[in-house]
Amino acid sequence: MAAAALSPSLYLDPKQHQHFHVHLNPTKAKNPLLPLQRLHLFNCRCSLPSSSSPTNPVTPSNYYSFLDDPFRGTRFLSNEELEKLKALESFVYLQDLEFGSLSVRVMRTEEMDLTAALLAESFAESMLMPLGYGALMRFLVKQYLIERRAVMPHAVTLVGYFGQKDGEKGNELAGTVEVCFDKRGANASPPTPLPPQNSPYICNMTVTKHLRRRGIGWHLLKASEELISQMASSKLVYLHCRMIDEAPFNMYIRAGYDVVQTDNILILLTLQRRKHLMCKKLPVFNSSPESDMPESGE
Repeated sequence: MAAAALSPSLYLDPKQHQHFHVHLNPTKAKNPLLPLQRLHLFNCRCSLPSSSSPTNPVTPSNYYSFLDDPFRGTRFLSNEELEKLKALESFVYLQDLEFGSLSVRVMRTEEMDLTAALLAESFAESMLMPLGYGALMRFLVKQYLIERRAVMPHAVTLVGYFGQKDGEKGNELAGTVEVCFDKRGANASPPTPLPPQNSPYICNMTVTKHLRRRGIGWHLLKASEELISQMASSKLVYLHCRMIDEAPFNMYIRAGYDVVQTDNILILLTLQRRKHLMCKKLPVFNSSPESDMPESGE
């Protein structure tokens, strides 16, 4: 029996904070990784605290060299790419939350299995998949992460770690998000409406189930924007939002995103939800914390 080609679309539901839609194409997939190239962020809704403090132990001093990454491949890197790789090594976003602190940085090789498991668990939860499919999903997601790893520094996967204020538990993986900086890092099969390939694009965001509603999704978005400001020549960043997701849409509007294009109604014939392509022009990078956050109701 031919394997079905999964074409999943990742988004966070405004009520449940985590929901997914999957379209099954009964045709045989020519490339088993192609469906995972279509994963993309639609929205994130969360509480939005307003203070920031560098209290998390995950700092640039924890040196890690991406040049030694076994999944980077043997591609020759230009001097500019080497400089960007060094910038990724030292990037860290720190934020105090109500119940602890969040640190966001680039995913490391030893964290790939954990990150793939988080993404796979989110899909399995949404699709009510039998346990037997969990291993397959983890395998496919990991292969996708490996494939995307090879295009660094043109695209990266960020991971966020949450630490409780009481210190009873160590830092735990709180969420992940993918950031593409330019055409060389652009996904081979982006969702519609198509974003410009040479512009930064934010996608594949998810938050650990028991850590939702703590502002983590918002700060994964802010960390992505901060990194784009440092890494990309274009300051126009794109993402997708489903038309039916009113609350996340309003949050993006307040965050400075505007609708630039909307799916044609004929997209419904493919069993996909209509989506807005949204864009924001990032300001000049400023390391000071943002104070113009939406109300916590978002």
